[in-house]
Amino acid sequence: MSHGRKGDFKGGFVPEEREDLIAGRNAVRELLKSKKAIDKLYILKNREGMLTVIYAEALAAGVPVVESDRGVLDRMAAANQGVIAQIPGREYATMDDILALAAERGEAPFIVIADCVSDPHNLGAIIRTAECAGCHGVIVPKRRSALLTPAAVKASAGAVEHVPVCKVANLSSAIQYLKENGVWVYALEADGVDFDTQRYDGGGVAFVLGSEGDGVSRLVRENSDFVISIPMYGRLNSLNVSTAAAVVLFKAAAHRHGRG
Repeated sequence: MSHGRKGDFKGGFVPEEREDLIAGRNAVRELLKSKKAIDKLYILKNREGMLTVIYAEALAAGVPVVESDRGVLDRMAAANQGVIAQIPGREYATMDDILALAAERGEAPFIVIADCVSDPHNLGAIIRTAECAGCHGVIVPKRRSALLTPAAVKASAGAVEHVPVCKVANLSSAIQYLKENGVWVYALEADGVDFDTQRYDGGGVAFVLGSEGDGVSRLVRENSDFVISIPMYGRLNSLNVSTAAAVVLFKAAAHRHGRG
């Protein structure tokens, strides 16, 4: 069975991005810690250091382990660091799951909406930032967006095992549902009001981050309550989307925890 397509990786082969594989040492360790189902663990035969620890943890958890050659692993997933977990199938959360998590914590909802962020590394970095800032979930569209492929999971450094990710058919409808549940929606764009002039501790909040090239889509922007921006003081006029997420989310987190 083929696990990839021809390309420019390792002698002309590029592995396919599959949502049922999680690659990389940190990502696999966080998956093991989460106690979520793992069908099989593929690990480098000649392992040492952290791989030895992961091998022992997998055996202790009753996960079937296959000791594999480097070539086998590289054909399954790029940049795998010697270990790949195969899961039953990525389970996405629902919007109600995200709202329920906020209620369970006794907090107003704190949500990120990634509007067609197509780079899986950026999506993973956004999820990592969202988890570190204390967000209750990340919402992504089903189409024209990066999803939870091995590259995104690895870039999240395991955060996908701790913050719910919801995949929706229509972001505008999702925003309307959040608004009906008391969530204020802020779209981050270059021409908005200074984000630092706003307060984010007056209830539920969701921040929309646009695609790397086109920003927030027109309908999503029109359905948002506010449009905010990060002032630029250098010669460039924008930040990487994951960096922008960190700036805004941690300002909001500071307000929500009475520190801003």
